Amino acid sequence: MDVVEAIRQRKSVRGFKPDPVPKALIKKILEIAVRAPSSVNAQPWEFAVVTGDVLERIKQDNVDRLLSNTEPDPDLQSEPWHGAYRQRQVELAKQIFRLMGIARKDRQKRAEWAQRGVRFFDAPAAIIVYVDRSLSESRPLFDTGCVSQTICLAAIKYGLGTCIEGQGVHFPDVIRKHAGLPESKRIVTSIAIGYPDWDYPANKLETEREAVDNLTMWCGFD
Repeated sequence: MDVVEAIRQRKSVRGFKPDPVPKALIKKILEIAVRAPSSVNAQPWEFAVVTGDVLERIKQDNVDRLLSNTEPDPDLQSEPWHGAYRQRQVELAKQIFRLMGIARKDRQKRAEWAQRGVRFFDAPAAIIVYVDRSLSESRPLFDTGCVSQTICLAAIKYGLGTCIEGQGVHFPDVIRKHAGLPESKRIVTSIAIGYPDWDYPANKLETEREAVDNLTMWCGFD
């Protein structure tokens, strides 16, 4: 597949078929993805690929934490979005809820949607991306972003869909418990991966992008 076509096709998939993804296929995707660029070729990324019973236990514990109103405590803390960035976040939520038929005041359905998020949108597998704590918190973020994007693009070639999502790692102790990750590793994000269910309403979402000229300074051009 042409790389430009893959970039244009890539989207966040939030509904998956239950079909398992073979280990060999995910390994092939990771072997492609680790060709992603990194600062001074440091390659700070590491992966835990979870499926089957391990993934189910993570999903259940994540949901239990959510239902018990446990405050998320991700390894990477982030500040709330503001201004235009917050507006884009809100618009995304509105579009998804509209497709899913979730009314603004329907607390039950909104809660069910939040549970889907911590269940990796019920994908049959998930890739946990993490780095060593010996690295500063900010330094490897660009590199892990590059490898995560590359995983998503490579997955398209093999008919797979992905969703990079922080919700799945909101409770890092759950991941450590079931995936066996030591405290010496800082969990960055997760990627839900599986065969897309294109009939699932949320998968019909087409997000807009800001015009390039609104984001770019052209310097030195005639």
